[in-house]
Amino acid sequence: MLALRLARGAHPLVLLRRLLVAAAAAGTGFLLLCALGHALGHPGSSGAAARLAWCALPLAATVYFAVAVARSDPGTKPRPGLSSVGLGPGRLMVVSAMTTAVACTLGSMVALLFFLHLRGDLTGLPFDGAAADLLAADRPLPLAAALTLLALAPLGASVAVALTLRPRRAKPGAQPPDPDAPPPAPGGLPWGVALLAAGLAVETYASGADAAPGLRMPGGIDGSPAGVLTGWALTAVGLALAGPGLTHLCGRLLQAVRPGALRLLAGRVLMREARRIGQPLGVVCAVASGAYALTTLHAAGGRADIGPLTTLGALLVAGCTVLTLATAAAESRHARASTQAALVRLGAPASLLRGSAALRTGVLAATFGPLTWLVAQLSAMPLAR
Repeated sequence: MLALRLARGAHPLVLLRRLLVAAAAAGTGFLLLCALGHALGHPGSSGAAARLAWCALPLAATVYFAVAVARSDPGTKPRPGLSSVGLGPGRLMVVSAMTTAVACTLGSMVALLFFLHLRGDLTGLPFDGAAADLLAADRPLPLAAALTLLALAPLGASVAVALTLRPRRAKPGAQPPDPDAPPPAPGGLPWGVALLAAGLAVETYASGADAAPGLRMPGGIDGSPAGVLTGWALTAVGLALAGPGLTHLCGRLLQAVRPGALRLLAGRVLMREARRIGQPLGVVCAVASGAYALTTLHAAGGRADIGPLTTLGALLVAGCTVLTLATAAAESRHARASTQAALVRLGAPASLLRGSAALRTGVLAATFGPLTWLVAQLSAMPLAR
């Protein structure tokens, strides 16, 4: 009940984010139910397992977006005085997880209603039974299997939120962090570069080896050997790991060689927000490079038709990653609001703050844009053979 009351009294922008989480959960749940419908219509077919496996991508994107929305929710952040009424960090974590579960459950129920409507089980609305043949309307729907699949998004999102927002116990004798001290540099850059190089190497090696026909990919593409897809996954993980380190490095480079106030302010902000912004930015780059590689593979296969379910899955993955980046940027702006207000009180011109924001955006675009294009080109060459 407390989670519902907090959701009802939240800011409209927070409510919009939760509705977007519910929409993402609805799309993911519908894809999972469509995989179940294909399995009912084609018993014993290996294509049903492949369809279900590819649903892991939109499911992971939905969970990732739900975690970002929960982190940016100001209503579930610890504040002075809340512990005295029983709302400490642990209780707020539970409330945030429950709020996320409610939003995802709402989306899953919408997916179930839409799925039953397209099967023809629910009548009285337009497009009754429009996809009866595709969703095996002539066979009874196993309710337990459908509910299990629909529970994946709420359960995964709530568990991920609880793990992310769980209270950390301070070490005995440890001093509280100084807000004016720089953040230590993220340590994922070497691992990210190593995984990126290893993924490209695995792709190149697997594409040149004489192997069995590859896994069937979304959109009716026969695909490439499993090693190519493994290398592609390693490349995506490498970009996600390298994102915070690259963002921190951009901040350090901005402050090099006698920086002025503009470069100093922009560089310090990038260094402090490297973890918060860098990882979603790396994930967006990974999704963009993967989309380019899939487009190249689709064109090389001579296919011009992409089904509606493939389009829905691609929109879910791309939309959730972009919305996660936008949510992280909004959270970063909210976190440094007090610092910007202090600068204004000290007499800093508004043009300095706007110039700092433009400089940060330009540096990140100049760094991650060419990197994404290079990785996309290198990933697409083995897939197009």
